[in-house]
Amino acid sequence: MWKLLEKKDFSRLSLACAALLCACAGSATAAAPGDARGLWLTAQKDAVIEFNACPDRADALCGRIVWDKDAGQPADTCGVQIAQLNRFDGDAWRDGWVYDPRDKKSYKATVRLKSGALNVRAYIGVEVLGETEQLTRIDALPSTPVCKK
Repeated sequence: MWKLLEKKDFSRLSLACAALLCACAGSATAAAPGDARGLWLTAQKDAVIEFNACPDRADALCGRIVWDKDAGQPADTCGVQIAQLNRFDGDAWRDGWVYDPRDKKSYKATVRLKSGALNVRAYIGVEVLGETEQLTRIDALPSTPVCKK
């Protein structure tokens, strides 16, 4: 079955594991508060949200719809503020809310940058019971339709 390791083998194994952990930790970079700023395309590709400092609170992060596939239609959500996160803590923006214009409800929220994507987690009660939407960074707004708000 399992062969017992001798003391010298255990020391070598521990040293190898420690070296591997250090190498992995050194290659990971933590997200900075400003990394979430910019233009983000929703998972459904039906809206673009611009995340930036809040107009009334420079230390908070706000999200506003700046492009909507339904621009100019009755379902247009252009200009709607859909997020405000009040505090950056470690790897995520926290202590705020997100608004879902589809169901017209607000939820507690966290926003976290992971592997180049922006993960917006909406929840009621505790974060672990929430739902995450993954947004993709884009460089420019789609040309049409144009938001007028």
